[in-house]
Amino acid sequence: MLRFYFLIPIILFVLNCLVAQEKPISLEGIDLRIISMHYDWANLARYEDKNKEVVINQNEDRVVFMGNSITEGWKNQMPTMFDNQTFINRGISGQTTPQMLLRFRADVIELKPEVVVILAGTNDIAGNTPLRDLESVAGNLASMGELAKHHNIKVILCSVLPASDYPWRTGKNPDTQIPILNELIRDYAEEEGFYYLDYFNSMTDGNNGLKANYGSDGVHPNIRGYRVMRKMVLKAIDKIL
Repeated sequence: MLRFYFLIPIILFVLNCLVAQEKPISLEGIDLRIISMHYDWANLARYEDKNKEVVINQNEDRVVFMGNSITEGWKNQMPTMFDNQTFINRGISGQTTPQMLLRFRADVIELKPEVVVILAGTNDIAGNTPLRDLESVAGNLASMGELAKHHNIKVILCSVLPASDYPWRTGKNPDTQIPILNELIRDYAEEEGFYYLDYFNSMTDGNNGLKANYGSDGVHPNIRGYRVMRKMVLKAIDKIL
């Protein structure tokens, strides 16, 4: 017990510096990622300062990209695409749909975009937070879509990108689970009149994995993969605007 109290200042310091990661970090057997989830489970603080920089009435065609590391990494690969005014990147590595749903108001609605692009679900399948079932994941995506619709924000719901396995958490069968989730997303989008952006069929290797030349780890796109995504999403945004 005394040893734990001695570690508290160290843990709090690390939490303040912690950037969400796909793979948990441990200190003396303590999973800091689990602790950080209790500290700020949805990571609402991540974009708090960036959100204050957005000039709300500056751009009528503002688009917010909501997602996980695939969205966050997009900005790293194509920094000129996201200016935090017109195209706003609100991806957080490692996040699942319940976490995104909790921060949807702060990181999307309050920025008053014309369009939101939602790409999420692969980390749910990976089990980054406890997975109940795929219907619950689709339900979280639906709740984000309904919140956006209520606030007159046009919705682009994206398919989950293909993956044959997760390097940081093997054995979750994303090659079979992702197509099932994508079918749920597509059916909901069609029912609500949302735009369904099918990255999966444009990026799969034919065996439900990511094409080898589109990424190095089988999950996250490289610049070539992001170029495919950029072309598709710009076409979708142009169509619904």
